[in-house]
Amino acid sequence: MGREVRGGVVTFLTMAYIIVLNPLILGFVPDSEGNFLGGGPGDGSNLPAIAAATALVAGVLTILMGAAANFPLALATGLGLNAFVAFAIATQSTWQDAMGLVVLEGIVILVLVLTGFRKAVFHAVPTQLKVAISVGIGLFIALIGFVDAGFVRRMPDAANTVVPVQLGDAGQLSGWPVLVFVGGLLLLVALWVRRVRGAILITIVVATIVAVILEALLDLGPAIENPGGWALTVPKLDGFVDVPSFGTLGDVSLFGAFSSIGVLAALLLVFSLLLADFFDTMGTMTAIGAEAGLNDPEGTPPHAQRILLVDDVAAIAGGAAGVSSNTSYIESASGVGEGARTGLASIVTGLLFLASMFLTPVVRAIPSEAAVPALVLVGFLMMQQVTAISWADLEIAIPAFLTIVLMPFTYSITVGIGAGFVAYVLIKVVLGKVREVHPLMWLIAGLFAIYFAIGPITDLLT
Repeated sequence: MGREVRGGVVTFLTMAYIIVLNPLILGFVPDSEGNFLGGGPGDGSNLPAIAAATALVAGVLTILMGAAANFPLALATGLGLNAFVAFAIATQSTWQDAMGLVVLEGIVILVLVLTGFRKAVFHAVPTQLKVAISVGIGLFIALIGFVDAGFVRRMPDAANTVVPVQLGDAGQLSGWPVLVFVGGLLLLVALWVRRVRGAILITIVVATIVAVILEALLDLGPAIENPGGWALTVPKLDGFVDVPSFGTLGDVSLFGAFSSIGVLAALLLVFSLLLADFFDTMGTMTAIGAEAGLNDPEGTPPHAQRILLVDDVAAIAGGAAGVSSNTSYIESASGVGEGARTGLASIVTGLLFLASMFLTPVVRAIPSEAAVPALVLVGFLMMQQVTAISWADLEIAIPAFLTIVLMPFTYSITVGIGAGFVAYVLIKVVLGKVREVHPLMWLIAGLFAIYFAIGPITDLLT
């Protein structure tokens, strides 16, 4: 039980950034009518309502995941999905219309789960490709850790150079937040190799305390900016309790987008959301189950149907609450690294999310630089599964390679999975082994081909 509680706390600490980050992504993007999510004027006055709703939905659905699926997996507003909703959908319509499309996408996937289609697709994927998905996600979350800490940054003139990223600022580490990250990572490695219990949690707490002390003594303020554009700062603790507001709940127009941007454009946007949501969760639950040692010999986590069902309800709930689609978080692997193996860890994480609605000042005081060393370590742990792939067998090695490398290189789990699936089917066709391809793999590879060509297809149709 101690391991489960520690794991749940660690997962929350590595995910708590979404409570602050989601409002920053959704709260400053005007829709086609010039309005901002939550009804605010875009000056930040609507951010508390978005933060409160983000924490509320994440808390309720994560508790549901723990209670219904008994699996150490936490959910919250999906990064990437929220940016897609904000910049690709809401700017063409209204926020209410955009959230309506999110709800519709969740309903479609829910139908696919209830009919058994989504689980059937999961079983149709070759076992070694599932391993490649886990390894790719490991590299991906390690990169997330380095980027969020400012250790790896996009070069200022990335559009005009061959090398798009670099070490720190101009090839050098700069800023106290990066120092906090480096110190935290070194401490975590030292504790981990010494097999200290609670190593991840200890590291996050120590790094946070150091960051708060630095801010209090030096008043450093913003030091660097990450590629997303928001400032990375050594945090300041301004009080402990805040009263939540829920102004975004239920602010949804289910079919408004079909009239505002057209039926065809709305359907293409729903399809894009659906495909990303569908396979992100599949990859995430596979990776978490593998890291926890819970998957069966075919790479399938226990209670897979229940996991997928809760995840689909989360997509609907996120749209209905006005905070974008909620999905499973790969950061749950940090809790697994701390020992989480059951749904109790998810219940602990969910309760902390609910508490954070009132304790947003405390949550804001946990800097990403203090939490993300855990992601780097977990990336290493997940990378160890790479030995289960038969690299001498080109029929599986090449698709596995594309799956692994494209996740971090494109910053997308969905792209890595899609490239691996398409390559797998193509190689089987070239070698004349068509009968070895599961019918559902044909279907999914075809859908991914459309997904990759969605831009040109949209241009042609419009």
